[in-house]
Amino acid sequence: MAPDSKDKPPKDTVPLNDIPVLDEKRVVLARDMLPEKLPIIIIENRPVFPRMIVPIILDDDRGKHTIADLVKSSAKHIGVILARARNDRRENEPIKVEDLYSVGVVAEIIRANQTGPDAPIQVMLRVLERFRVEAILAREPVIVAQVRYLFESEMTGNEELKAYAVAIISAIRDLTKLNPLFKDELNLFLGHANLNDPGRLADFASAMTMASPAELQDILETTSIRQRIEKALLLLKKELDVSKIQAKINQQIEEKVTKQQRDFFLREQLKAIKKELGLVKEGKEAELEQFRERLKGLKLTPEASERIEEEMSKLSLLDPSSPEFNVSRNYLDWLTILPWGVFTPDNYNLKQAEAILNRDHYGLDDIKEHILEFLSVGVLKGSVSGSILCFVGPPGVGKTSLGRSIATSMGRQFYRFSLGGMRDEAEIKGHRRTYIGAMPGKFIQAMKICKSLNPLIMLDEVDKIGASFQGDPASALLETLDPEQNREFLDHYLDVRFDLSNVLFVCTANVLDTIPRPLLDRMEIIKLSGYILEEKLQIARKFILPKQIKAGGLKNDQVQLTTPALREIVDGYAREPGVRSMENAIKKICRKAARKIVIRKGLRIKLDAKNLKEWLGKRLFSNEDPFRKPRTGVVMGLAWTSLGGETLYVEASRVEADKPGFKQTGQLGNVMVESSEIAYTFVRSFLNDRPEAKRLFNKNFIHLHVPSGATPKDGPSAGITMACALYSLAINKPIRPHWAMTGELSLTGLVMAIGGVKEKTIAAKRANVRNLIFPKENQRDFNELPAYIRRGLRPHFVTTFADVARLCF
Repeated sequence: MAPDSKDKPPKDTVPLNDIPVLDEKRVVLARDMLPEKLPIIIIENRPVFPRMIVPIILDDDRGKHTIADLVKSSAKHIGVILARARNDRRENEPIKVEDLYSVGVVAEIIRANQTGPDAPIQVMLRVLERFRVEAILAREPVIVAQVRYLFESEMTGNEELKAYAVAIISAIRDLTKLNPLFKDELNLFLGHANLNDPGRLADFASAMTMASPAELQDILETTSIRQRIEKALLLLKKELDVSKIQAKINQQIEEKVTKQQRDFFLREQLKAIKKELGLVKEGKEAELEQFRERLKGLKLTPEASERIEEEMSKLSLLDPSSPEFNVSRNYLDWLTILPWGVFTPDNYNLKQAEAILNRDHYGLDDIKEHILEFLSVGVLKGSVSGSILCFVGPPGVGKTSLGRSIATSMGRQFYRFSLGGMRDEAEIKGHRRTYIGAMPGKFIQAMKICKSLNPLIMLDEVDKIGASFQGDPASALLETLDPEQNREFLDHYLDVRFDLSNVLFVCTANVLDTIPRPLLDRMEIIKLSGYILEEKLQIARKFILPKQIKAGGLKNDQVQLTTPALREIVDGYAREPGVRSMENAIKKICRKAARKIVIRKGLRIKLDAKNLKEWLGKRLFSNEDPFRKPRTGVVMGLAWTSLGGETLYVEASRVEADKPGFKQTGQLGNVMVESSEIAYTFVRSFLNDRPEAKRLFNKNFIHLHVPSGATPKDGPSAGITMACALYSLAINKPIRPHWAMTGELSLTGLVMAIGGVKEKTIAAKRANVRNLIFPKENQRDFNELPAYIRRGLRPHFVTTFADVARLCF
């Protein structure tokens, strides 16, 4: 508060001590007129230091109220204290008194302005001295504190502090050279810097740094001038190091920008020189010249030539900044980059083709023979145009790699893309140029990449193609895969007819059921049935094991797998028709071997069937078949699935009941349910002259079940298997051991032909079943199987169920 009169100090001031008297007049020092009780304003960013003039903006209600009260009164002194930073403080939450530091500064208000009632108050303060809060006298509406001032003593004759002051001034000079932000103010301060006032110098040096609020508050709270000036010098050194790094980064950026500008100017000058000499053309002319250069050596169709000339004329008239310019340029880019009239010479060396097929694949002799016959036709005809092959078989039997081998043997470029999940016909026929980001379809893209008109294009997963509101890709393929239509294939983007008749198309599929019939009619179907145990052993030894040893960074003598070990892998961990599970098992062995060899240098690993469990874990397929022992009402059947052939069992049981009945379980499809009902009706009719059997059907409820109930099953080929299970139950006699069968049964007892003979035979051989029953009509299919598949099997061909009953019982 301000003094009440000129003669005596106010009651809230520090007592005067030892006031010197000159000419009989009392002289009072300004430091002794500071009030002991101060209203407090709170700041948050960084503290302010004594003997400086600083602006402060107050936007909190408490601060505005404090300044308003002081402006109304005659008092001009106010306390300024920094608040501690707290992460848990919410936005716009008032700062508590407990969050204030204990040391602040007293300042005199020079000027206070406010543009509106709700606007922040701008205050200009002259900071005077430090103080320490002794007690809080009031909290609301204005914070009032009892303070004790921390005055500094005179340090005029201290030479050590002068040395510190010189060091600070030197550091400030270095800082002004690196950071010109406060250059004028710093130079003005340095011009009036007083080495005899090191405390003020330390405060000013600290205030100009970018130190944290806590570090600056520490300087403010340090009353010892020596300690304060040491801390200030440390902050200056840190600031100097940061400024040096910043200057270095700025210099690097400036050098980079300068180099880019220099390179830009040199390129522009070079371009201008070349243009004057006629060495290069600019903009549209250069692009048109590039398009014309591409056309040299190409044999364009009349339609394509006319379209290209038309587009070039249009491009020459368009402004480069026009949107139409980029559309036309991209269109010309596609038209001129396609291989019009460019062919790669075909290699019809049958011996070389056979060697390549044998090098890349083991077994599949019938497939290789089919491919060689296909190439032989090409030798006589001079081309293999108009051909679409389709490899059908379970996963992992080598369909995709066969296509690659055909391309290698013929010397053609190879391009593969998958149709699985494709739902947009624009993937096949391309987008129209009116769309943003339009581009040609996959076939035109393949021509661009292969750079010839006669590549081999493989369409993988043709049986998994989809359809949506965007179109039906399968229908779009009809034109592409039709030899009579694809010579004038029209892509929506090109809008120019392109000849695809010289392309050799090879498709792959797991099943034929999901391929549309019109598309299937255009293909030549080649079925791959899978591998038997002996074939897998050879494939593992000749192909997979060397490949995985090399991929694992091993040497051939570091890992050895004996034949019993390989046989155990195939039989216990990889019974599927393909070889992927077997390859994964061998890959796992090589990884474990690599880890052991890294730990123990020079280790040699040899695996046998006995210690294979330590490397691959528990067998996935058990040798113990609970159904292998003959039991009444249990018969083994042979089935075909999309993953190859499988063996399945059919069980029949009875429960005494007042009324006869029959039901089936095991997730059977509609066709299989009908087959079971036919078998039930036929067996009752077949045994109608046997009283015991007739009594069983009349007094019992019959239940037919196919195990593995979680797997859906369907198809007519289990007819005789179901009838045989019901027949065994009726006569109370089990079937002979090691017998399996397949065949469709008619209501009158005829056994009709089925499909998938090879797959079912391989499944029986895998299950070590020797006696097989097939329909008589499938005898030719069985005889056409390779000898190594038929070896060790005893097939029996039947025409009626009476033949089945005679063989099995």
